[in-house]
Amino acid sequence: MTWYVAVSLSALVVMSYLLVKVRWQMRKLEEQLRFVQDKQSDGILVSDIRILGIGKLTDSLNEILQKQRSNRQEWVQKEKRLVQTYTNLSHDIRTPLTSLDGYFQLLEDTEDAKERTRYLQIIQERIHALRDMLEELFTYTKLESRSYEVPLTKCDFGALVKEALFSYYNEWQKQQMEPQLQLEEGALWVLGNDQAMRRVLQNVIKNVWEHGGRHVKIVLSEQEGEACLLVQNEVMHPEYIDVERIFERFYKADLARSTTSSGLGMAIARQLVEQMNGQITADLQEIYFLFACSLYVYGHK
Repeated sequence: MTWYVAVSLSALVVMSYLLVKVRWQMRKLEEQLRFVQDKQSDGILVSDIRILGIGKLTDSLNEILQKQRSNRQEWVQKEKRLVQTYTNLSHDIRTPLTSLDGYFQLLEDTEDAKERTRYLQIIQERIHALRDMLEELFTYTKLESRSYEVPLTKCDFGALVKEALFSYYNEWQKQQMEPQLQLEEGALWVLGNDQAMRRVLQNVIKNVWEHGGRHVKIVLSEQEGEACLLVQNEVMHPEYIDVERIFERFYKADLARSTTSSGLGMAIARQLVEQMNGQITADLQEIYFLFACSLYVYGHK
């Protein structure tokens, strides 16, 4: 009987000690948690004992804290990008407006007929550029809406590519570019949308012009149930291009943002291609900038 009492007392002493130790550890964890939260600290919670689930609780709390930090950092980065987006958009819209104001003043001050004609032409070009920028912003906003859908039907991708290339013949001449063409013979039917594909091709071609270079290669072929368009352009300043950001909204490789584009063209192109269940990618290989776009051939999925 004496042995039983001794064992019971010993067990009671041990349990009491553990209870005190656990309560002490819980208070310490609470203090650490409050400090980390109040100070937005990157520290972790530390427990001196790991029995009775204390270790697992500490690990779980550290995982939650780490997730909160990651979410907070992501939010801060998004906030910075949003501020930069507004700044860039404001700059891009203000630039042509300032230019317009200057040319209107020149127009008022000159009586020379040739000069007035030239100023009017420049003013018209600036207005068209501003209109295009606002139209791209409107289009991108619509595409960002989850309710917006591009209806898909049977389309001749080959005919649309040829149409886009030859409709800009004068611009190719103006840019002193002679594209090397390798286009699939005959019709190349895909599951897509005529209007959306015209917009994608237009934005890709404009991107080629913006990056300069005279050597352009365009290949259209059918590969394993997909219509594949490859555009290879020799660029003048590859060091200015961040290929990871090509499809990012408002991104411009022109560091001074001196071009009249909105920086939304390739973001719109990607959105439209994805709406057509296709894929568009960009790559930079030394001095060559490459776009690759693929759509499902009609009947293949």
